[in-house]
Amino acid sequence: MNSQQPPFAPSSGDVPAEQSPPALIDRFGRHVTYVRLSVTDRCDLRCRYCMSEKMTFLPRAQLLTLEETARLGRCFSELGVTKLRVTGGEPLVRPNVIWLFEQLGALAGIHDLTLTTNATQLANYASALKDAGVTRINISLDTLDPERFRNITRIGQIERTLGGLEAAIRVGFQRIKLNAVVLKNRNHDEVVDLVRFAIERGIDISFIEEMPLGVIGDHDRAEAYYSSDEIRRDLAEYFELLPTIDNTGGPSKYFRIADEETRVGFISPHSHNFCGDCNRVRVTALGRLLLCLGQEHSMDLRRTLHANPTDDARVKKAIVAAMDLKPSGHNFDLEAKPVIFRHMNMTGG
Repeated sequence: MNSQQPPFAPSSGDVPAEQSPPALIDRFGRHVTYVRLSVTDRCDLRCRYCMSEKMTFLPRAQLLTLEETARLGRCFSELGVTKLRVTGGEPLVRPNVIWLFEQLGALAGIHDLTLTTNATQLANYASALKDAGVTRINISLDTLDPERFRNITRIGQIERTLGGLEAAIRVGFQRIKLNAVVLKNRNHDEVVDLVRFAIERGIDISFIEEMPLGVIGDHDRAEAYYSSDEIRRDLAEYFELLPTIDNTGGPSKYFRIADEETRVGFISPHSHNFCGDCNRVRVTALGRLLLCLGQEHSMDLRRTLHANPTDDARVKKAIVAAMDLKPSGHNFDLEAKPVIFRHMNMTGG
């Protein structure tokens, strides 16, 4: 990282506008084509690896409006971004969020509009999301056991999540993926069952190594760590995993299961660092452009939007300038106390 480059930039909006802003390429030559837009830090679950049991959520007045989020989506698409993912917290608890999906789904340059959800609200919204142009749904599901589900989520009922998944399948979504954070002695013994569950439904699944974001009580991340290599070893006893060059634009490394349509992905920030070809940035619910999940380098786009209420060129100029803030990679350390104090629900999944 360039020590002369400050990790935060206020982006006051006084940067001169340009006729044709350049593509989003950072100091390391990485081309950013994928943006995750968080619409809320609120969630109707309290997953142990994501947040504390008693969370203090952001005042709603401080969040980007849906109109501001849609405007940012348009600016990013005009800068060459082709994939947008709407995240939270749980995005579907945000009032009127379907309107945002309709706006983003109408952007000509966006080829992949994805939702990440815990699926508790999905039975109510699956049809509307498909009509709005959502192309992919990622559903967080760490266990198939109702008691474990309640323990991991603290308050959740697995029936609601499974009902949401079935609703998405029923309305015809072709690209559905399960995301499972695997924790040793919590759910690592379920990886085979989860893959079988995905195969039965003709959907994909990714296994995720836990990321050390935020202080979350007595949960010991180092003790709970279960690597992607260990998961692959466990799966190899039951399935033939075939390497593939498939890529959905994110960090998952995919394998196909022999004689099945299901793909198994691995997101491995610890065991197989993927920073070298990172093509992603995030916009938090507060409107801060976060250049790396595991660092605090960021720019205040909310301030830029407010300073330039009708001038998208200046907003795009600020986004382009922020690419110089993107660090070479994260510094995740499971043994150390968290250096990133924001929780995952505040960051955007």
